[in-house]
Amino acid sequence: MTVHFEKGITQHPIKIWLNDIHDMEDSCLEQTVNLSNLPFIHKWVSIMPDTHTGKGMPIGGVIACDGVVIPNAVGVDIGCGMAFIQTDIRAQLLRETPTGNGTLLQAVVSDILRNIPTGFGHHKKPQQSAVLDRAKAEIDKYCADSELILQIDDGYFQTGTLGGGNHFIELQEDEDGFVCIMLHSGSRHFGNKIGQYFNKTARSLNEKWYSSVPASYNLPFLPADSDEGKRYITWMQLAMDFAYENRACMLAKVRDILTRLTDKYTGITPYFSNEINCHHNYAALENHYGKDVWVHRKGAIRAGEGELAIIPGAMGSYSYITEGLGNPESFCSSSHGAGRRYSRTGAMAAFSTESVISDLKENRVILGKHNKADVAEESRFAYKDIEAVIANETDLVRPVKKLFTIGVVKG
Repeated sequence: MTVHFEKGITQHPIKIWLNDIHDMEDSCLEQTVNLSNLPFIHKWVSIMPDTHTGKGMPIGGVIACDGVVIPNAVGVDIGCGMAFIQTDIRAQLLRETPTGNGTLLQAVVSDILRNIPTGFGHHKKPQQSAVLDRAKAEIDKYCADSELILQIDDGYFQTGTLGGGNHFIELQEDEDGFVCIMLHSGSRHFGNKIGQYFNKTARSLNEKWYSSVPASYNLPFLPADSDEGKRYITWMQLAMDFAYENRACMLAKVRDILTRLTDKYTGITPYFSNEINCHHNYAALENHYGKDVWVHRKGAIRAGEGELAIIPGAMGSYSYITEGLGNPESFCSSSHGAGRRYSRTGAMAAFSTESVISDLKENRVILGKHNKADVAEESRFAYKDIEAVIANETDLVRPVKKLFTIGVVKG
């Protein structure tokens, strides 16, 4: 970890879990400096080793704010995060068992792709959702933002859907040869509309108040005790709960598919254990250095002492289950993944579809994707080296399990 502070340039220190501040891209560094100049920053800005440029705030950024919440410091995919579960099934069994649809591994990947909507897809019929049912039962809490109410009804069609971009469902092999399930998704269109709505609300209010925060920062804020701030927190929590439920629904579906097909073709019923479900785009009221502050983690996970979490790499590479060390300097946070080296456009220019498909085949990774034309966006080479990311945060987390992709479903 390095500390960056320039008198007259940064009002608060910047703590960066990289070897050198110049390891950050220029636009990411500019956003980080902007964060350090916000008047309500508590102590310092923390930047994780997977950081890259985001909207307003870098992905992989952590800030603690005194009395305010910032929609763009959470992001529009509110509650985006990871889920994981261990099995007692050998990866070799999936690779070597024949079915009428290739190997058992190929059959499982294909069945996941058929049964879980990806990309912009959603269910044709409303799905069960305890989170949305509760929201409808407590609808008075949400009525002040009437244009968002429709999103609650629409959310029933999005429950248990993956989305696109860097969201994925993976079958992975751990170091002992056992299969694990890992997935990455968030609050879908539901959270996106909430994030956009309140960022617009904050921008309008900041203009009205002649805020000292420059509009060019793209970080309009809401006082947490204001009516608008309280409403954002209420909707944000709903989106977080929806994202958590969304991941849980998909994890249950994948478990069912793996169980059904493994039992059908091998007579073995999998046993599942060690489930994890955690957010990496959210804000939470926490106490740090003796003060209650709103900790914003945008592309960062909570890594409290003894807390288990998930840090994925890119498809066809390694991922980690980690245990938090509770480092106060990062506000008990760590990276959320490998972090991008190339933008999506840059990756498409740098890597061909054929080279990515070939790389996956060479590494015996089964890909499930409806449209492979944009697969280069998610090439493992478009991301930072996950080993380097983990090496830069040994004071934040302790790796407890290493996993390699054997099958992946993408939007």
